[in-house]
Amino acid sequence: MVRKVQKNDLENLLKLYMQLHDNPFPEINERIMSVWESIINDENHHIIVAEEEGRLVSSCVCVIIPNLTRGQRPYAFIENVITDKDYRNRGFASACLNFAKEIAIGKKCYKMMLLTGSKESSTLNFYEQAGYNKNDKTAFIQWL
Repeated sequence: MVRKVQKNDLENLLKLYMQLHDNPFPEINERIMSVWESIINDENHHIIVAEEEGRLVSSCVCVIIPNLTRGQRPYAFIENVITDKDYRNRGFASACLNFAKEIAIGKKCYKMMLLTGSKESSTLNFYEQAGYNKNDKTAFIQWL
């Protein structure tokens, strides 16, 4: 089942995120709860999850960004795409990305952008098969 994240999914989502860039499991403290509340209450911030047998197995973030160009149509930004290593190649990430696309269409976005830190050809091919291309724009990152 693919759905939007729910407030009580935080701990399971953080467990899944441990596989994203080898993140350690953070202490669930006031700071993280404040960030979580901000995300949950932001109508433009969507965390999509795939659930299998009661376990979160895949996720992506879709943020809708208001825009003053392109007829004032917003655009969507996709980040933090992850599937549990034991559930890969079973369509869960594709389902999450498709759910994000439906959100973007519903919000009348004119484009979706996705950034990945992966250089793995299998990952890059997956994103291309999902409809993203690496030719239209060039991304630059400045770490702070």
